[in-house]
Amino acid sequence: MTTRREILALPAALILGACASGPSASAYPPIVFVHGNGDSASIWQTTLWRFESNGWPRDRLFAPDQPYPLARDDDEVEQAGRSSTAQHMAFLREEVEKVLQATGARQVVLVANSRGGYAVRNYIQNGGGAAKVSHAILAGVPNHGVWNVPGRLPHNEFAGNGPFLQALNAPKNAQGDEVAGPVKWLTIRSDNNDKYAQPLGLWIGNPKLDTGVTYEGPALKGATNVVLPKVDHRETAFSPAAFGVMWRFLTGKAPATLQVVPEERVVVSGKVTGSGVSSTDPASGAFPNNLPLPGAKLEVYATDPATGERRGDAVLTQTVGADGAWGPLQARPGTPYEFVLSAPGYSTTHIYRNPFPRSSAIVHLRPDRIAIFERRAIALVMLTRPRGYFDPQRDKIVFENRTPPPGVVPGAGVSSSRLQLLEAGKPVHAQFNGEKIAGRTWPVVNNEVAVLELTY
Repeated sequence: MTTRREILALPAALILGACASGPSASAYPPIVFVHGNGDSASIWQTTLWRFESNGWPRDRLFAPDQPYPLARDDDEVEQAGRSSTAQHMAFLREEVEKVLQATGARQVVLVANSRGGYAVRNYIQNGGGAAKVSHAILAGVPNHGVWNVPGRLPHNEFAGNGPFLQALNAPKNAQGDEVAGPVKWLTIRSDNNDKYAQPLGLWIGNPKLDTGVTYEGPALKGATNVVLPKVDHRETAFSPAAFGVMWRFLTGKAPATLQVVPEERVVVSGKVTGSGVSSTDPASGAFPNNLPLPGAKLEVYATDPATGERRGDAVLTQTVGADGAWGPLQARPGTPYEFVLSAPGYSTTHIYRNPFPRSSAIVHLRPDRIAIFERRAIALVMLTRPRGYFDPQRDKIVFENRTPPPGVVPGAGVSSSRLQLLEAGKPVHAQFNGEKIAGRTWPVVNNEVAVLELTY
């Protein structure tokens, strides 16, 4: 039994009925969404759509990109392409100040997934954020570490027994609360399906390791702690159920809908970013970042939803400038698109996306690389789910008639699958639960790769 106050979240209509202490729905304070380790602002796309669908003004929703989203191996040692906890917090503090100035608001709401929650807690506790944040929502944040094992990377920020988390979790009052007012705190966690809150270290490379962490690791004493059955690490933030918990915490009411309500006029845009290169495997693209990739070339085509084949000429052709921005593109309702990215040092990447139901300015794009061992294939296709993981015990997943797809094993710990095929120029299909997506295969010999990117 946990000593923290927890609520087992069932269907959305029943969630968090006792938590009506937030601002009124009419106040609409600005919300800043903070992404996690290795991620970008684009991961919040469907969450923003759900807030908008329930009436939260688009100009009160903000999702910044941390330039170097990966944590250091040792928080105290500089590491190329990665950020420290201090740098992460400083970035968030600067973004909050920008939002306050732009909106004229006195305080913001902070919503974070995974590592993003560390920056939120650090900012509120050590960076002056307590006076500027009304509510902090921490979804899937490993608040007590991913491991708590003596001698294992002791200065890594994910070490539960390391100095960073020990300081954040130190008691704040006589009751031993790990969070303190005046900020109102909410945590959202999985019952047992979060890859970073596991008693054994399967998802951190050692399945026999006793991590010293439990399923309850994301909960915090003194916060309102909500448990969502069966969700994975990312779904604690990006699922419809997670949105329902957030909305009720902020407004005291159930949302009108958990679905994304389509708009009549849809305009999308975003940023093209790159990735650093591993010195041991230049093809791995091991260090994603959110820096602009100037000079990248982008073409966008409408496609057939059944075959992925192009419908006519490019609807947008663009060379990316210094800021990495692409667009805007007025998307046709019900029309899927192929985004073709090419840049020196990368493979020509064909990204297939399902129709956009609403406008978005965070449709970020990143070209891929073909690894050396994959170059023997005729065609290479990747299926990716940015806002969740694949769990063959829970989900229906079909990738070109393969179920489970290559590399997908029991448990929600893998969010992509790479498939080598023997023929180029053919349709390729995938399904994840209710979402289906189609694309085309392209020849590896021409340094081309296809990506089927799921929305939900």
